[in-house]
Amino acid sequence: MERSAFPIVISGPSGVGKTSICQGLLAEDPETAYSVSVTTRPVRPGEEDRRDYEFVQDVTFDALVMMNELAEWAVVHGHRYGTRKKFIQETVAGGRDVVMDVDVQGGMSIKELYPESVLIFVLPPSPAALEERLRRRATDDEEAIQTRLTNSLDELKWAQRYDYVVVNDVLDEAVREAKAIVVAERLRTSRVRLD
Repeated sequence: MERSAFPIVISGPSGVGKTSICQGLLAEDPETAYSVSVTTRPVRPGEEDRRDYEFVQDVTFDALVMMNELAEWAVVHGHRYGTRKKFIQETVAGGRDVVMDVDVQGGMSIKELYPESVLIFVLPPSPAALEERLRRRATDDEEAIQTRLTNSLDELKWAQRYDYVVVNDVLDEAVREAKAIVVAERLRTSRVRLD
């Protein structure tokens, strides 16, 4: 039996653990590829270029947009983020699923370009838990935390437009639930080769 590969979008508001869930999925299935977002954001301590993000200057990002090389892009908290089309296309064409951590609107853009995409929206267990996670990151001042929290709560309305919703209360359980979704989608898209 052969199956079609597909893009897997993990999305949700800032602070819900999207990146951790992506990392958990990748650890479970080394055959799945990770699409590193292109960003104009400065590198944070501990981050590595082309492992965590592809860090670029504004002029490079502008060129990617002008040449239509991004499947989606958005300004998030004052910085631009995007996903390269070529990586998605080459990875899926090679028979591997590709996991992406993108903003909530970007997920809808990916679905429009690649209808076979599976969109998983990650919810926090509560607004208080979300605020606690944003504070624990210790990457923002109080004003930025409040802005992120307000934006994050606004983004929760996008959950109803996604294929699946996972509540990230306990990370290991959220990863298991996301993995079960991916496995079910793989079974659904499997087909018998008729040649």
